[in-house]
Amino acid sequence: MTMRSLITTLCVALGTLGSVCAQTQAPPVQSANIMDVQPDATTDPNYAKQTNGERSKVQPGNNAPMWRQVGAGVTGTSSLPKSEAPEAGNLIQPFVQYPGSRVTNAGEAWRQVRNNWLIPYGGSFILIVLGAIAVFYWRVGSIKLHDKPTGRLIERFTPFERSAHMINAAAFSVLAISGLVMAFGQFFLLPVMGTTLFGWLAYVLKNAHNFAGPLFAVSLVIVIGTFIKDNLPAKGDLNWLLKGGGMFSEHEVKSGRFNAGEKVVFWGGVFVLGLVVVASGLVMDKLVPGLDYTRSTMQIAHMVHSVSNILMIVMFMGHIYLGTLGTEGAFQGIQTGYVDETWAREHHELWYDDVKSGKIPAQRSASGPSGVPASPLQT
Repeated sequence: MTMRSLITTLCVALGTLGSVCAQTQAPPVQSANIMDVQPDATTDPNYAKQTNGERSKVQPGNNAPMWRQVGAGVTGTSSLPKSEAPEAGNLIQPFVQYPGSRVTNAGEAWRQVRNNWLIPYGGSFILIVLGAIAVFYWRVGSIKLHDKPTGRLIERFTPFERSAHMINAAAFSVLAISGLVMAFGQFFLLPVMGTTLFGWLAYVLKNAHNFAGPLFAVSLVIVIGTFIKDNLPAKGDLNWLLKGGGMFSEHEVKSGRFNAGEKVVFWGGVFVLGLVVVASGLVMDKLVPGLDYTRSTMQIAHMVHSVSNILMIVMFMGHIYLGTLGTEGAFQGIQTGYVDETWAREHHELWYDDVKSGKIPAQRSASGPSGVPASPLQT
């Protein structure tokens, strides 16, 4: 057999083999252009209830049933363990309605609450209160003493009380400043600083926020335990509130060591809002054992954290003002621990009377303001 005959025989054999293989292969998958589907495909009364498989028979390529289930929050199958990924297989959250949002999926509802309510109204509320304090100071000024100081001092806060208060105040200041920058910085800092510098600032403040949080939580518990006894409701508190503490008159309403306004700050701002802020912060840091950290859990914790923080900041703005610029001699009490006898008599007359009568010692710590042994208040 010549070489030419051999090549011809091989070609014929390969051609025959190819024909046989082609005949035994499965027919190709048939597809259709969705634009070529008959217009009466949607006339089926069960069209909207069709599964993805049923829809592919009348409208190949139309995966609307599958995506409708995804959008409705239907959970699919996932190989990840439920303990590590409680929302595995769930791409879009179910429909909910958070306060202030439309009925939509939970992620979009949270976004609406944050962008349409918390940011604009929360920021406006803080600015309004800050402006009101500024106007009040401009028109009224600091609350001055009516009589001259006597030079005789009464210990208002012990070193331990001052330390607890200052540590808690410092932690709160870091949390408030960092939180405000993270929430509102994009509106008033980003345009000035630029993206790079603002990004670094936000990164630093975020970490400062995370470190100051535990310090605030621990010091908050200490502050509550330290001052709760003297902040219990007492006779005359309601009268003090009804008269506004005498702020717009010549004389203040009589009160104990802490007046009713300070008690409102303690119970409303420190106790209630403070504990809510700490609890919601622990949830967002995933430090509460046994809790399923789903997206909805984090969204609710964030909204609660934001609202309570805004209210707490506003309340403490008034507290800080009255304890510094707003009241003559008030800052001396927290700075040194001592106030003048005149200050005690004019601002906390019932407490002053108890000190004068000996029910409460004028000196509770071992040494006086100058480090020398203190002597009782002389009358």
